[in-house]
Amino acid sequence: MVATIRYEDIVKVPKALLHDHLDGGLRPATIVELAAEVGHELPTTDPEALGRWFSEAADSGSLERYLETFAHTVAVMQTGPALRRVARECALDLAADGVVYAEVRFAPEQHLEQDLTLDEVVEAVLAGFAEGTAQAVEAGLTIRVGTLLTAMRHAARSQEIAELAVRHRDAGVVGFDIAGAEAGFPPTRHLDAFEYLQRENFHFTIHAGEAFGLPSIWQAIQWCGADRLGHGVRIVDDIAPDGTLGRLAAYVRDKRIPLELCPSSNVQTGAVASIAEHPIGLLRDLRFRATVNTDNRLMSGTSMSREMSLLVETFGYGWRELQWFTINAMKSAFIPFDERLRIIDEVIKPAYAKLLP
Repeated sequence: MVATIRYEDIVKVPKALLHDHLDGGLRPATIVELAAEVGHELPTTDPEALGRWFSEAADSGSLERYLETFAHTVAVMQTGPALRRVARECALDLAADGVVYAEVRFAPEQHLEQDLTLDEVVEAVLAGFAEGTAQAVEAGLTIRVGTLLTAMRHAARSQEIAELAVRHRDAGVVGFDIAGAEAGFPPTRHLDAFEYLQRENFHFTIHAGEAFGLPSIWQAIQWCGADRLGHGVRIVDDIAPDGTLGRLAAYVRDKRIPLELCPSSNVQTGAVASIAEHPIGLLRDLRFRATVNTDNRLMSGTSMSREMSLLVETFGYGWRELQWFTINAMKSAFIPFDERLRIIDEVIKPAYAKLLP
């Protein structure tokens, strides 16, 4: 069965993506053009070579080094037109890869160097997603994009960004996140923001259990009340070799807390040694709410289809497993229940039904 699953066939099936960074998914050619407009110096101005540079620079085994590559993408995303273009192209690229639902996150506080306000940054990105979605429909593709606003965990603007997210909740912002280096910056530093979001009945995920271990996951869930875990891969540290779950792992599974797993990215940052050793296989076998994600398509040289293809090659998965991951993601999305159900019942299941034995 595995031999019959070709990459081009994976591209055609509907996919749901929960963990994708806007500033980690730019087209190399776009970076070159925008950098020329603002006078930003790049490692190379050849788009193909620049794409390789990002992948190689990110492939260091260190989350901190990985995050340094974003200096170049963020530098060219400081104006309304640039943000709008990047968001439009993001929606188009995801739609072309068969993604029917995506939650794309970005940190508004990183796009203020040209005197845009936080609200103007968000409005530009939302406008770009709307344009990209409309253009995808014109091309015969379907995609729904939800936006997550991210606060940087080493900064002190999380309350402000949380309020910004709630302010734009009816315009396309569906959730909140904190991101950045985990070590030394626990999620509890932003407790006020998370408590505010809960009072506002607003969804949020937290980057946790990627570079840092179980304490990061425990704080994200038990102190901050996260709906989902960004990565969460280190939950495997609470699972014994015989598959026995520790109390935290059991809680995460029992509560069906979604894990936004990003296989290629996790290898690049050193969270796991290889795709073959990635705990996604174990977590699926143990029936955790595991999902497959891209994280940063540019830095990892990846796409949703490529991530799924790697799982097919590594773990021998077939269409049934790919559907399982896709429905898990759709169940865990931050949009209303009826919308999630419609996409599952009318888009995802009918497509996979044609492929399942």
